[in-house]
Amino acid sequence: MLIVNAVLETPDTADFSLWPVAELPPYQFMALSGTMSPLHVGSALARLVDCNTLPGDDDRPLVDAHEAIGRLLETDKVIAPGGLRLYDTRTNVTVRPGCCCGLEDWREWLDVADGENPWLGHDPSPRLEQVDEAVHLWPDTVGPQETTPEQPIVIVVGDLPGILQTVQEDLRGFLSLTEEWATRHAPTLAEDLAARLDEDMAISAPLRRTSGGPLRRHRSSTE
Repeated sequence: MLIVNAVLETPDTADFSLWPVAELPPYQFMALSGTMSPLHVGSALARLVDCNTLPGDDDRPLVDAHEAIGRLLETDKVIAPGGLRLYDTRTNVTVRPGCCCGLEDWREWLDVADGENPWLGHDPSPRLEQVDEAVHLWPDTVGPQETTPEQPIVIVVGDLPGILQTVQEDLRGFLSLTEEWATRHAPTLAEDLAARLDEDMAISAPLRRTSGGPLRRHRSSTE
């Protein structure tokens, strides 16, 4: 069975006090979905605020959630460090996003059917190979004690529409929870925040390949 999650890098919240967050190890990955707790949603928003608020943007320290979300909305485009995490339960192989991979670019996977390769990041540097009607995904090693698995994760190209629709459903669930969270912590910005994340992370728009029309639904062997 193949499990695919939209994941966001976890924040370093050791000195964070603007709103409640979950106790998570920093710089790992958290899955985004409609089943997240309010604390996990708070952690996701803390990471987005942190990575989109650069030193020098404003000399004033952030004092509350309203100001932090307002600062996030002022950025040109929200970036979300992360991407798609794939785990094959049969082979126990996991492919995680590498450094500089952004969840906002998750739709690049739509173009695999046209022979394009999505950016998977570096250090670690996952590797994708197209073989006939399938793609082979190889994780990079991330430590001296790790070895490259003997088998890659294999995805039939025809299964990608179903996989990506599941990812989109998870992101829509996260977006709904984010608006609920903002209604409590920054109520006047809740609608704007949801609209901005929806646009910059390309969540709700119909799934289309860059070079083609809408994707047709395929029954996935992962479902």
